Amino acid sequence: MKTGLFFLLGIGVLCFAAVQLFALKRERDAAAAYPPTGQLVDVDGVAVHAVQMGSGPDLVLIHGASGNTRDYTFAFADLVRDRYRVTILDRPGLGWTEQIAPEHKAAWSTGHADPRAQARLLRGATDQLGVENPIVLGHSFGGIVALAWALEYDDLAGVVSVAGVANPWPGDLGWTYTVNGSAWGGALVVPVLSAFVPQSYIDSALASIFAPQTAPDGYLEHVGPALTLRRASMRANARQVNWLRPHVVEMSAQYGSITVPVEVVHGDADTIVPLAVHSAKLPDQIEGASVTVLEGVGHMPHHTHPRSVIAAIDRVAERAGLR
Repeated sequence: MKTGLFFLLGIGVLCFAAVQLFALKRERDAAAAYPPTGQLVDVDGVAVHAVQMGSGPDLVLIHGASGNTRDYTFAFADLVRDRYRVTILDRPGLGWTEQIAPEHKAAWSTGHADPRAQARLLRGATDQLGVENPIVLGHSFGGIVALAWALEYDDLAGVVSVAGVANPWPGDLGWTYTVNGSAWGGALVVPVLSAFVPQSYIDSALASIFAPQTAPDGYLEHVGPALTLRRASMRANARQVNWLRPHVVEMSAQYGSITVPVEVVHGDADTIVPLAVHSAKLPDQIEGASVTVLEGVGHMPHHTHPRSVIAAIDRVAERAGLR
């Protein structure tokens, strides 16, 4: 009986080793296909990937969950670079930005970078890049990082939240975040997903993010889902999202201290970050906050309705005296 048990254990170890090798092969292919497109800035020993372009008042762009700088370089950055100096940043553990702390990198861990820690890291990078008095725009998860930036610092021109996380939500986020955000799930389940998740799943996830609109032609190939499917990035994303709610509870109680202009753009058909739960409450929490509701629009208005987002940026610039 012991012999059979050891045999099964050995088979399990070999299978898991094979999974890790498949995942490693995918990660190497991803790195070759989607290398850094900007510069790596050292912030207290942490490499932050930043893409900078254009001229004018400073505009910082922060991506959402599972994203990276390529979300903005697909099209949106080109629409604003003629009037703003645009700085696009990868959040910790995603794209080509490193994790902040050793426990965030460990496979058997739930350690994660909270929104305030992310804001401090990204601010450190923009300081080195000469960014001054920026408009900070965040999409989805990036929205709560942009609000954290405003809570941590007062030398920014304002905040633009695009379909951004802002307030606590009821219920959980589903089994994938619960499992992958746990210590055992990050160590055991994430490698399997990283190695074998099919293209059909990626296509379905993309469709749900853009619904009821559709993703632009070429978007998936440009943004590089293979970067997100790397084991370290999957763990970082799952932990940051799964353990986000307590940080949002703490932060939302302090929104009244934000004094810079805040403009919000949010679709009323967004099922990923629902308008009623998040952005609709902000005018009662932040003095002068303005919410532009896009009827029938889903979670990606910076791609499907970029002019509305650009108008919000311009309003912050005017309110802050930058134009």
